[in-house]
Amino acid sequence: MATVRLDRVRKIYPNGHVGLDDASFDIADGELLVLVGPSGCGKTTLLRMMAGLESISSGTLSIDGHLVNDVAPKDRDIAMVFQNYALYPHMSVAENLGFGLRLRGKSRDDVERRVRDVARLLELENRLDSKPAALSGGQRQRVALGRALVREPKVFLLDEPLSNLDAKLRLSMRVEIARLHRQLGTTTVYVTHDQVEAMTLGQRIVVLDGGKIQQIDTPMNLYARPANLFVAGFLGSPAMNFLHGRLRRENGWILDMTHASLMLGDLRTQSAALERRNGHDIVLGVRPEDLQPAADEAAALTAVVEVIEPIGNEVFLNLRFGDKPLVSRVLPHQMPAPSTALQMGFATDRLHFFDAGSGMRIA
Repeated sequence: MATVRLDRVRKIYPNGHVGLDDASFDIADGELLVLVGPSGCGKTTLLRMMAGLESISSGTLSIDGHLVNDVAPKDRDIAMVFQNYALYPHMSVAENLGFGLRLRGKSRDDVERRVRDVARLLELENRLDSKPAALSGGQRQRVALGRALVREPKVFLLDEPLSNLDAKLRLSMRVEIARLHRQLGTTTVYVTHDQVEAMTLGQRIVVLDGGKIQQIDTPMNLYARPANLFVAGFLGSPAMNFLHGRLRRENGWILDMTHASLMLGDLRTQSAALERRNGHDIVLGVRPEDLQPAADEAAALTAVVEVIEPIGNEVFLNLRFGDKPLVSRVLPHQMPAPSTALQMGFATDRLHFFDAGSGMRIA
């Protein structure tokens, strides 16, 4: 196991494009850190720089206290699992698992022992003689994971390893990876564009967009206190609702929108921070679970039900408030009929406020 430290790491391509800008953070020994963001945000570029597959334009990268900017990939003591399985089709599972060890000159007994141990860990003991073509997608992914695990690396890098699997297999493999990490405690960096994977796997998450780090925190802190509009809109499914307007105080806080004024109440916990934005344009953020049907006296707005999405244990109500679409997450017994006009209220202690100009959280 090892620590990883990035200090102002940048990647600038020959055409001047900045793939990654000023990335600085530490990864603790044994931590599972997730890099998440949309396509082109720099997460895979960052992972490839850790692996030594991409050069670093400036800044420093250290693994276990040793500077590795110019160290070859094979000498970094890392193992990487790619999006595609990259298994040798003519080799058996056992041969695929042990191939890297044999290349490194390990003894036959050592290779067999490690392959046997990893196969038991991944529940592949009965498939050691099988070729990749005879395996399911989940089994192939486990072989790809096993080929990295068998080397017992200091750092384990995974680049969207589940993106080729169907939804059911993704769920089971997510649990498998979390279980393996708990058992082995290897320092792990996991790249994904899937925010559900990020939230369920990561002990901490690095959110990237446009080559820049937007926020680093635990999954629940990111969800509860997003640093800016991008993080607020990216993490959460369905996404956070955003309402744009001008904030003013008059017997309580009011958000004046183009077609309506929302009564927000006294907002005791946020009031001190909001004083500086009195009379300014802001963005109000409301999670779908915090926008609920309410009695008239507790209602903040009236919205029309357009589409209902029942998914079993909960229901998503797609609403129309003036020209603004909203989503509410409710329990099945609260399911109304389409075209119903609903009185909706906010969980005011869980509202999010952002500066309309910078997009940064008001706190």
